[in-house]
Amino acid sequence: MDIESWGRQNPIKKESWRTVIALAYQSLGVVYGDLSTSPLYVYKSTFAEDIQHSESNDEIFGVLSFVFWTLTLIPLLKYVFIVLRADDNGEGGTFALYSLLCRYTRVSTLPNGQLADEDLYEYKNDRKLSADRIGMSLKSTLEKHRFLKKILLILALIGTCMVIGDGVLTPAISVFSAVSGLELSMAKHHHQYVEVPVACVILVFLFFLQHYGTHRLGFLFAPIVITWLLCISAIGVYNIIHWNPHVYQALSPYYMYKFLKKTQRGGWMSLGGILLCITGSEAMFADLGHFSQLSIKIAFTFVVYPSLILAYMGQAAYLSKHHVIASDYHIGFYVSVPEKLRYPVLAIAILAAVVGSQAIITGTFSIIKQCSALGCFPRVKIVHTSSKIHGQIYIPEVNWTLMVLCLAVTIGFRDTKHISNASGLAVITVMLVTTCFMSLVIVLCWHKNVLFAICFILFFGSIEALYFSASLIKFLEGAWVPIVLSFIFLAVMYSWHYGTLKKYEFDVENKIPINWLLTLSPNLGITRVRGIGLIHTELVTGIPAIFSHFITNLPAFHQVLVFLCIKSVPVPHVRPEERFLVGRIGPKEYRVYRCIARYGYRDIHMDDVEFEKDLVCSIAEFIRSEGRGQSFEAVEDIDANERLTVIGTTSTHIDGIRICEDNGELTHVDTEMIEISSPELPRKRVRFLVPESPEMDLSVREELQELMEAREAGMAFILGHCYVRAKSGSSLIKKLVINIGYDFLRRNCRGPTYALSFPQASTLEVGMIYHV
Repeated sequence: MDIESWGRQNPIKKESWRTVIALAYQSLGVVYGDLSTSPLYVYKSTFAEDIQHSESNDEIFGVLSFVFWTLTLIPLLKYVFIVLRADDNGEGGTFALYSLLCRYTRVSTLPNGQLADEDLYEYKNDRKLSADRIGMSLKSTLEKHRFLKKILLILALIGTCMVIGDGVLTPAISVFSAVSGLELSMAKHHHQYVEVPVACVILVFLFFLQHYGTHRLGFLFAPIVITWLLCISAIGVYNIIHWNPHVYQALSPYYMYKFLKKTQRGGWMSLGGILLCITGSEAMFADLGHFSQLSIKIAFTFVVYPSLILAYMGQAAYLSKHHVIASDYHIGFYVSVPEKLRYPVLAIAILAAVVGSQAIITGTFSIIKQCSALGCFPRVKIVHTSSKIHGQIYIPEVNWTLMVLCLAVTIGFRDTKHISNASGLAVITVMLVTTCFMSLVIVLCWHKNVLFAICFILFFGSIEALYFSASLIKFLEGAWVPIVLSFIFLAVMYSWHYGTLKKYEFDVENKIPINWLLTLSPNLGITRVRGIGLIHTELVTGIPAIFSHFITNLPAFHQVLVFLCIKSVPVPHVRPEERFLVGRIGPKEYRVYRCIARYGYRDIHMDDVEFEKDLVCSIAEFIRSEGRGQSFEAVEDIDANERLTVIGTTSTHIDGIRICEDNGELTHVDTEMIEISSPELPRKRVRFLVPESPEMDLSVREELQELMEAREAGMAFILGHCYVRAKSGSSLIKKLVINIGYDFLRRNCRGPTYALSFPQASTLEVGMIYHV
């Protein structure tokens, strides 16, 4: 996989129309599977209990009018024309909006942020306009008040938790509604004994397939969804022509008024079922990173939207002429399908439900990866299933957790009524969070007049608040599920974030001044051993307390010492040429360096071999550029004794140093080079190849020689193994969160990705208790 290629500018925006159409075709299978299957359960959920289908047709026409205008205003107007423009350098979703706000207002809760991060290309790329007076006042208020920063973080976490809840509920309702077509071919009291087992088998099969990756079955996704959309739109046109050609009149908003006037409280409560017509709309924004704005807009506007409208109109046309309700399922989707086509449509519906479920499961994996990268979710194993599409990932722990919860919901409720109530609340909560963040983005990022933001939140917020209230009122009828799930996931995420933050604050408060390092000498019994000592730390300045703890117990350290910080920054990608910040700690003869490796929340971390080579090369390039007196591309004064410079990965060193190990093959072939090699023949032979001119200073050559010899001797990885405890006098809540919650998560989650890739034989863990 070309890991570093994801850091460059998104080329999709400049592609030809042929590419855009191809992307639009692919997006139908990945993005719109969930939204396309909503006709399976919308009418059935709406007429489940609160309202009845009568001879006057006021109810069915009112529901159709609500569905039409909801689809028009929320997915089409809000998402297609407005929200999709608020991408975070090509990435979308709740956390992308939060990340965007963090860059413009400095409300990020990431503890190790630096001013140098704001010089990243994706930081500067969109910070060109200046905000007006009100925007500056709002920005200043958010930056000053820590409470408001926490509110924004919690809001982002709530949206994320509801997306995870949707990942549990959407597969359940989609698959269960698809197999409900079996009820028309058997006795009323028998079909439930068939539907639930069949739905469970399909769900287990669906989650089992996840580890293969969506790219292996991706070529089937778009044709399945297109076949499904053609199927429901064709059946819709047939029902309109055959049963009620005048059904288009129900699209008038007047029928919404008649509906609410007649049904009153029952009609308001039924809005929770109507809401399901827009489930999956958030996927248009969340999956933006896989496609482009234009391709997603084309696919929805010209294919998905008209197909759904025809499908809902066709169902309404059929039901307007069939008022005798023999049983509750006769309001469902399959009753409007011509009898001869029911089994083929059932097969297509099941496949489409699986595709739709696949999209939300993949989206759940993606947002959890973002949260984990930004320190808001415990570390989990992330498997990249595609060598071409970086967004296609698989998280085993999350996958099996979702499967268990999904099966529990399906078996526990056994009908679409309760599952739809739960799903509706999860969907509308995510949309409300997006609306709140968008209103801030309009003012703080787009620098528009505050009236635009007020109009946006009042118009769309009032619509979504109406649906939210209708969903929340069904708390005891299934809507409690996403609330309970969200509370559990929110407690996990906030406990992890809080513990991580407190751990970092302890590191900052107890860091060792650089003068302490300068006092270490052989006179104190401190010896330097051959090799490179790589000390991992979260700190971007100063020396971690873990190092002094190490020296106290083992008075020796390596001839070359590197304090390495691997940090995430609130941007999707960091370009390869901006990957490392390298600096020197203390005098030159001490051979102590600081290296900060920066990754975006969508970036893929390099494997250990490539990372080691890049790390050594970046230090060598820093030594050479410092010796030549080059002006740094980006320098930050973070300490009186430290200056950091931006160094790219080896692939970006056009005229820089190359490294050659063992077999004599260069990492990258370049122009004429001068070889600096070791006079000895150790276990591993390492050579630096330096451009021939200008001439190199003798001290620089000696320092490179020493670095090379240290690399040949080997690299040792020193990691801190910290036990975090609440200090005496802390509140009971803090003790519960730190001593029980965070400690349990830390013990049971995976270690850092880079730590797992380090050779076990060369890794040393230093234990230390943190009282926070």
